[in-house]
Amino acid sequence: MKGIILAGGAGSRLHPVTLAVSKQLLPVYDKPMIYYPLSVLMLADIRDVLVISTPADQELFQRLLGDGSDLGINLSYAVQPEPNGLPEAFLIGSDHIGMDPAALILGDNIFHGPGLSGLLHAGQCRNPDGCVLFGYPVADPERYGVGEIGPDNRLVSIEEKPAAPRSNRAITGLYFFDNDVVDIAKGLGPSARGELEITDVIRVYQREGKAYVVDLGRGFAWLDTGTTDSLLDAAQYVQVLERRQGVRIACLEEIALRRGFIDADMCYRRGRQIGNSRYGSYVMQFARTYRDGR
Repeated sequence: MKGIILAGGAGSRLHPVTLAVSKQLLPVYDKPMIYYPLSVLMLADIRDVLVISTPADQELFQRLLGDGSDLGINLSYAVQPEPNGLPEAFLIGSDHIGMDPAALILGDNIFHGPGLSGLLHAGQCRNPDGCVLFGYPVADPERYGVGEIGPDNRLVSIEEKPAAPRSNRAITGLYFFDNDVVDIAKGLGPSARGELEITDVIRVYQREGKAYVVDLGRGFAWLDTGTTDSLLDAAQYVQVLERRQGVRIACLEEIALRRGFIDADMCYRRGRQIGNSRYGSYVMQFARTYRDGR
């Protein structure tokens, strides 16, 4: 399976901060925002990832993440000159996807919770026959794309910011698709607001009975960091958990070592290269503990 992180857009809701730097490069407590979606793909054992950004920001992402080899993954880069909608990621990334299924995650979405890795390794996600979406209960569903779920977790309907929501399940910014998604995206036309809509892609699968929803219920956190308030909320969430539990959320080096992408020596070197920071110290300590079997 191939992964795509869509990290484009102007980040206008975070202006003036994002006039100078991509939203996905802003810190969420102790690490750049893009670490969080990349960590989700790595937890799903997706090692071939395309990062799509604006032309102005591509070099900065490359400087931060490199080619991924020191994490045991392969990172490549492409640009989205204008924010023409989420399905454009499949057009830009069609060569990257090739004949494989694809996972798309938005660069400003954070997922955390017990058993997340297990959900990402479920059969439908690993080899989707259609599309797999992730639903999250929210108190204000009228602000989101909302999915109505029927028997066997199949999607019955999906509406974008409905005035009268049929459920309280928001459809999050993580999607798994079979390879048909590329041809479906190629056949789309722009909506009334001039963009390609991900809901139009999903409806094709829904009409065929091939759209499934994984429910992220109690105990999971889904955070969208697109506004100043939500960015602060996300940083505080990460801070509280990391300081209370002594672990790191979305630590790419820890995930790479646990998943067998790299060995303990490589993990330790990564921590040492990061420098004199709590994050770097954590990576080195984790590598030592893992190597010693403690």
